Amino acid sequence: MRTGINGKVTGKVCISRLCPAILLAGMLVLTGGCGSRATDADNMSDTTVAAGTESPGIGETSADGADATAGTETPDSGGTSTDGTKPSPNSELHEGKETPANEKAPEAEDSPEACDTSGDSTSADTDAGTVTICMVGDILLHTPIEEASRRDDGTYDYSHIFSETSDLISEADIALVNEEVIIGGAELGVSGYPAFNASYEIGDALADAGFDVVLHATNHVLDKGAKGLTNCYNYWEANHPEIEVLGIHDSPEDQARISVLEVNGISIAILNYTYGTNGIPVPSDMPYAVDLLEESRVIEDLKCAEDMADFTIVCPHWGTEYRLTPDPYQEKWAKIFAENGADLVIGTHPHVIEPIEWCDETLVYYSLGNCVNWTSGTGPGTANRMVGGMAEVTLTRSEDGDVCIEDYGVTALVTDLRAGSDGVTVYRLSDYTPELADRNAIRSQDPSFSYEYCNSLCDEVWGELWQK
Repeated sequence: MRTGINGKVTGKVCISRLCPAILLAGMLVLTGGCGSRATDADNMSDTTVAAGTESPGIGETSADGADATAGTETPDSGGTSTDGTKPSPNSELHEGKETPANEKAPEAEDSPEACDTSGDSTSADTDAGTVTICMVGDILLHTPIEEASRRDDGTYDYSHIFSETSDLISEADIALVNEEVIIGGAELGVSGYPAFNASYEIGDALADAGFDVVLHATNHVLDKGAKGLTNCYNYWEANHPEIEVLGIHDSPEDQARISVLEVNGISIAILNYTYGTNGIPVPSDMPYAVDLLEESRVIEDLKCAEDMADFTIVCPHWGTEYRLTPDPYQEKWAKIFAENGADLVIGTHPHVIEPIEWCDETLVYYSLGNCVNWTSGTGPGTANRMVGGMAEVTLTRSEDGDVCIEDYGVTALVTDLRAGSDGVTVYRLSDYTPELADRNAIRSQDPSFSYEYCNSLCDEVWGELWQK
């Protein structure tokens, strides 16, 4: 069970708190009871959810064992949402933009003029502090990224990925990252698509870059089975106990834990879930292993978080790949989160950026896109996958004790690719240049990629919210 003090910011304390109702439900499962998320997870089949497949990286092997050449795509490159609708192909800047005919997208709501002060603060500490939060999207380690990070002695060094952004990450009081790829270690074979696995050194790079919270509830969490998951969990426990790891568990008690971080007198609960695991069943003897988007359990978690913390963040792995607007599944879940106490939702999985909107009084970042990737996609729309976002939110305690969002925005990121060792680096788009964009290796796969293209994409999706 992870506890400890993170030394990056004085006063940042990570607390393990158990939700009694959840823990009891988990015990009932182990003794033949019902009604918990663990039971549902064990019986859940996500084989109908095709949105969880990434295109293979250059030089990777497809699921049927055939070698994937540069530019190969999965048959359904646009992805499929969990309700079965498919966006249109990547034929223009905003592929998949249309709402399915049988669904009506909610109108965008204006942001609240002030935070909700109707409830009582749950924190005994009334110190009027502020907390800065940042989060980046998918760390998607296709084979070319692994090759760029491999050293002659067989070890790996991923520090080049974050060399241009670690200062920004470290500045935040709480920095979160979606670790798309399971960290099962080199002993299980470092691999890209379709069954990803990274060496332990990526965890070291994330820690060195300044991340405090690592999210592991993704559709690739079981790519290397139970062994990959347990290796990953044990790695974090042994090497970086100061980092809070969410979405995976080694026991029912750990799954019952509600993660609460306390910074500057403000307590923040963080929850992480995935829509599924690419059809790979959760091990029958580990029904607690992965946090899934199962409605009754999510609502119970949110109730516990509401009792324990001043502010609640939910990080769902959801949506339709390569679609630049939220799908009906995301809209449904955003409403569930908002109605049950979530204050901030930051989503991942579509591999492209999506809008930032208010759902009632809950701020929703529908997708931050990829933080880093080297997709094998080709043609129009491929360039969209190279742009990601860093969500930036500032919390403050009001005079009456409630914690609210004081400010929010997003910093645009871009993955720079070039051949050779250390050839993959994430830049702020504001620090990127037309010259760097012109030599980016992705141009051989989508010639439309340019500095201007990236800026235009951010303008279209985020409007005035992004930091230029």
